[in-house]
Amino acid sequence: MVLRIVQITLAVLFLYVAIMFGRDYIKHKDVKDGSIPVAAGIGFIANFFDALGIGSYAPTTLMFKITKYLKSDKLIPGTLTVACSIPVIVEAVMFTRTIKVEGTTLISMVIAAGLGSLIGSKIMNKFDEKIIRIIMGIALVVTAVLMLLSQLGVLSALGSGNKSIGLHGIALVIAIVGNFFLGALMTAGVGLYAPCMALVYMLGMSPAVAFPIMMTSCAVLMPIASREFIKSGNYSRKGSLGITIGGIIGVAIAVYFVKSLDLYILTWLIIVVVTYTGASMLYQGLKQKNKAVTAESEEA
Repeated sequence: MVLRIVQITLAVLFLYVAIMFGRDYIKHKDVKDGSIPVAAGIGFIANFFDALGIGSYAPTTLMFKITKYLKSDKLIPGTLTVACSIPVIVEAVMFTRTIKVEGTTLISMVIAAGLGSLIGSKIMNKFDEKIIRIIMGIALVVTAVLMLLSQLGVLSALGSGNKSIGLHGIALVIAIVGNFFLGALMTAGVGLYAPCMALVYMLGMSPAVAFPIMMTSCAVLMPIASREFIKSGNYSRKGSLGITIGGIIGVAIAVYFVKSLDLYILTWLIIVVVTYTGASMLYQGLKQKNKAVTAESEEA
């Protein structure tokens, strides 16, 4: 029953974000905001490794910076959210064919993440490039730390010996509140996978149930958050289309053909580069003057 609810929800959200994005893209099809083939390459690489467990937000941000794809860092949160929505839904459908978690726990945590992303996207939309750079810089550094903890086995150690497949009482309340904030933070560029994993492990849940909670939460919250970014236009349309196309192909190849790959050295490399990129963005954001202050100076 729970699996069927999840599948129906994902199908509805797939149509929802596809129609919403499709309408906006057609309406602004003449806008030149990037190369679709380049974005497709970024989407393929990022979502290929996402399906293998590395995550997609940090690698996508890295490639945006390396290729100088976006004209402004303000577009990063929206482009990440819109572009990765459909690939993540496809990934969730492929990976959540069996869900070993209590329905109440799964559904309540997923709804909380969705609500968090709705509020988070509204807040992120109001920030200028300076604040976005600072937030994204912090987000990338936090992501690098979480990847490091995962690489060293610290996160998996938290779940060692846990057998529970559901939460009740105060533990469930903590999980719901925690996933709400994680959903909001994901719109700022902090991937939900690792912190959500740590959350469910610390609450005593089995490692086996962490994946469906993480995957379903992301697949639900990203389409919900996309609405705000699409409505405001704070994202790259061609970039999102390219990443969506490349991302679906990357996920399919990773799931059906590669299945597993030794990513040990690559993960260490990504941790180092993500840390450097995050620190650079944070430095640029702190160094950058506020537009309001600059305007006042020019008037004076």
